[in-house]
Amino acid sequence: MLTIIVWAVGAGLLIINIMLRTRILRLEARLKRLSSPQEHLAYLRKQAAQNNKIAAIKALRKQYPEVSLLEANKLWQQR
Repeated sequence: MLTIIVWAVGAGLLIINIMLRTRILRLEARLKRLSSPQEHLAYLRKQAAQNNKIAAIKALRKQYPEVSLLEANKLWQQR
């Protein structure tokens, strides 16, 4: 009997985990759609006036936390 309860609780937690993970992925996708790469490039160009790559990338990632370090570096190279 105890084994059945443990399995049921485990299955319930697994389902909750899958639901939450799906919701997080949807929210991340929505966030990426709301902030476009053009905004990121414009922000980087504004920061590039000082010509300090590291400071500009840090400022971009602080302003737009959804941008990864690799994406920020690619945007810097495109500017």
